[in-house]
Amino acid sequence: MTLKRLAVGTLALGAAAFGYATAIERRHWTLRTVELPVLAEGARPLKVLHISDLHMLPGHHSKQRWVAALDLLEPDLVVNTGDNLAHKQAVPAVLRALGPLLDRPGVFVFGSNDYYGPKPKNPARYLLPKGRKKRVHGLRLPWRDLRAGLVEHGWQDLTHVRRTLDVDGQRVFAAGLDDPHLHRDRYSDIAGQADRNAALRLGVVHSPEPRVLDPFAADGYDLVLAGHTHGGQLRLPGFGALVTNCELDRSRARGASRWGAHMWLHVSAGLGTSPYAPARFACPPEATLLTLVPKPSGGRSARKQTPFEAPSDVR
Repeated sequence: MTLKRLAVGTLALGAAAFGYATAIERRHWTLRTVELPVLAEGARPLKVLHISDLHMLPGHHSKQRWVAALDLLEPDLVVNTGDNLAHKQAVPAVLRALGPLLDRPGVFVFGSNDYYGPKPKNPARYLLPKGRKKRVHGLRLPWRDLRAGLVEHGWQDLTHVRRTLDVDGQRVFAAGLDDPHLHRDRYSDIAGQADRNAALRLGVVHSPEPRVLDPFAADGYDLVLAGHTHGGQLRLPGFGALVTNCELDRSRARGASRWGAHMWLHVSAGLGTSPYAPARFACPPEATLLTLVPKPSGGRSARKQTPFEAPSDVR
């Protein structure tokens, strides 16, 4: 009888956790705030809004409204690190969500789910290294239409280019890569020392593979922004992310960390999921407002990272 009760209790707990992960947490839109010391000495602080992994469907109306409301934060720069689409008719929904933000300076790169639609997959394969390397592509998605809409509004496509931007009257040197998850990256196209006279030297990529983070660091970038990991999507208290779906270690699945002696990495846990794996646990969907400040003259300083706080008018 005791074993039977234990089994019933375990099943009930599992069902409750599954219901919470699929019905509640995956729609708990959350703003994370981080302060990072990455700017040149004497530079004024910059507010950078990091958005990633929307995985938008046309019917994701609450997500669209929440993202649009992020304009109230008045960021100086918006950075989109890809995986915007989850449906061939989702481009209007993405542009509607980003609408107010498109009037602000913005840069972007694409991820695998901008090029290819999702397909049903066995989620257990992500727990195995060989399974994570196997690529299963769905239908081709209209990424060119999305690119045209973003560029038309003045956002800069950083795919395999280096650009100098004027952000709030300060010089930002930025470069980006196509998605390493699909092995579309060509770092040789942007290789070379970053502009030493810029207030910020920014790298942008979808999947934070160490093999591309290392050359960004070697070329003198101050900060790299990435997405792709979904923060692990399913996290266990006291353990963290189960996987990152790339070669990045689990401890960096979301948030800010140092990469080498001089560069910071920020990985967004993103705002969406595959429609075939619509669950998040201990990892709510997020966007991040990064406040960038000058580097300390005395060396490394502690960053201030406040997860899961949002102004009431943005929730």
